Amino acid sequence: MIAIKDLHKSYKMGDSSLHVLKGIDFNVQEGELVAIMGSSGSGKSTLLNILGMLDSADKGHYELDGVAIKDLNETKAAKYRNQFLGFVFQSFNLINYKNALENVALPLYYQGVKRKERQKQALDYLTKVGLHDWASHLPNELSGGQKQRVAIARAMASKPKVLLADEPTGALDNKTSYEVMELIQQINEEGKTILVVTHEPDIAQMCKRIVKLKDGVIVEDTLTEQVAASNHV
Repeated sequence: MIAIKDLHKSYKMGDSSLHVLKGIDFNVQEGELVAIMGSSGSGKSTLLNILGMLDSADKGHYELDGVAIKDLNETKAAKYRNQFLGFVFQSFNLINYKNALENVALPLYYQGVKRKERQKQALDYLTKVGLHDWASHLPNELSGGQKQRVAIARAMASKPKVLLADEPTGALDNKTSYEVMELIQQINEEGKTILVVTHEPDIAQMCKRIVKLKDGVIVEDTLTEQVAASNHV
């Protein structure tokens, strides 16, 4: 599903440059649930941004579902991103003046799905994340956990092959974090490939594999005895 070979990324910092990723080799099979861990500055968010085609590598090879990403032009990359990838962020990134249903329906709008069908699909996904009765509520009327559920429903609405979650529990308390991870585990059990960037060891243990980055290189890559989030809810 994901194949990365000798990936490098640097950022210009005035006269010097900061080498953030230093030759990453990384493969993910379909249906995996992978935690990417590392302290601040380890390169984990940069790696996720490159995986999500929000940033590009300076050197190396990245293949997503058999397609070499660097060969795609801007238009094709955007189409591929919308078709294959779903994003969940720490800060939810919901549109404040749109209600929960409209937020979830947004990717479908960009895919050209007709209004009636998009609303039906969006409501199906809200129901799936337990928020059917909150469809007409604006983000400021929702709790942090509910906002993240809306964000997950929105990410799933476009039926992506891979879900990329950057610190999805970072802004949530413990109980709500475990509820969100329970949902992520359920989505993974249905066959979805999911990558979760986190600095929290208990969240990482709820994944099936843990990849640790330090100073731009992978220092550990292990399969883990997955903890069921439902045990904590």
